[in-house]
Amino acid sequence: MTERSTELVRGFRHTAPYINTHRNKTFVIMLGGEAICHENFLSIVSDIGLLHSLGIRLVVVYGARPQIDANLLEHNIEPTYHKYTRVTDAQSLELVKQAAGRLQLDITARLSMSLGNTPLQNAHINVVSGNFIIAQPLGVDDGIDYCHSGRIRRIDYQAINQQLDTGAIVLIGPVAVSVTGESFNLTSEEIATQVAIKLNAAKMIGFCSEQGVPDEEGKIISEMFPDQAQQRIEQYESSGDYLSGTVRFLRGAMQACKSGVPGSHLISYLEDGALLQELFSREGIGTQVVMASAEQVRKATIDDIGGILELIRPLEQQGILVRRSREQLEMEIDKFTVVVRDQLTIACAALYPFEEEKIGEMACVAVHPDYRSSSRGDVLLQQVSHQARLAGLKKLFVLTTRSIHWFQERGFQPVDIAFLPESKQKLYNYQRRSKILMLDLNQ
Repeated sequence: MTERSTELVRGFRHTAPYINTHRNKTFVIMLGGEAICHENFLSIVSDIGLLHSLGIRLVVVYGARPQIDANLLEHNIEPTYHKYTRVTDAQSLELVKQAAGRLQLDITARLSMSLGNTPLQNAHINVVSGNFIIAQPLGVDDGIDYCHSGRIRRIDYQAINQQLDTGAIVLIGPVAVSVTGESFNLTSEEIATQVAIKLNAAKMIGFCSEQGVPDEEGKIISEMFPDQAQQRIEQYESSGDYLSGTVRFLRGAMQACKSGVPGSHLISYLEDGALLQELFSREGIGTQVVMASAEQVRKATIDDIGGILELIRPLEQQGILVRRSREQLEMEIDKFTVVVRDQLTIACAALYPFEEEKIGEMACVAVHPDYRSSSRGDVLLQQVSHQARLAGLKKLFVLTTRSIHWFQERGFQPVDIAFLPESKQKLYNYQRRSKILMLDLNQ
């Protein structure tokens, strides 16, 4: 097998679990006007078509902020804001409707294109727009009348679901009507957030000019909790940033997360394929706002046996680990701790206590090849050491042929076989000649 074909097979195998996980799930994709006018937008639309072909139920919510501003300036109308919310008078509303209407037609046309050599080749995608959102006016604040700027009054989520059930992509713009027949200008982030909540969406996805939310060193934060998102919003606002795509999405993601949407992803509209990289790889490429981490460290259950076997078999074949049968694993599963990310077992270890001697063995330590340069081994050691202390054990030992220095760097000291519990001494394999390393848990 060539290197190229090997990479193809490996990539497809890594992607397959996510294809199965995402199928029949509802995603709400928020497209800001900045993303729509960028040259990479055609690739984003193509990737949206690919998601649709994989059986993902899609609602696309689009904004038109830069297009509206440009339209107003063409007519010599200065955009007006109060508390960072657009004031839409009657004249401005007509221009807002023009900009939003053009984008609706443009997005629909692009999703309907049957382009060769793209996921949309020979595909027929039914794109449906409608009066799914009922609006109401924002009203008057501090004496300022927001006029035709509005907010959501209710969402006809049943009608949206009916369209999704037929295999259509639902497209929703920033202009909605009220029960009195008036039109109102809404923000795309409010619509995307509330639609995601009402539909019990699995994900909300937004685009910004950066790859996600950067930390102080400029590195992208892969995962944030709502309180961290709030802190970052306050930092942006303190520097005068109230309207960037990042800030607007984080506000919505924080609310969506607290209201039950499992994950809200922020990625770059500048990066070709960012949508696919975020959704179909283990680490992703952007920032995800979640209530609970996508990665868990927990006690193993009988359902984890398949994942543990897949993790340890290559190491057993290389002679690094002693072979364990499935039957043995089933009997000893309560001894195991696993690290699971997106339903994939990426690390495991077992603790075998020798209660009479108050010593424990840390065994069957394995980390997925993609994560060996990370801290998962340290996480396992910390967890197993904690379990050992809770069990009243004083020392922890390992038998290893390849990871001697790794354990020594973490406080383990080489010892003679005589330091092992007597029952373990009788089972020591002199042909393997494993090094014995021991850690004092009281240090």
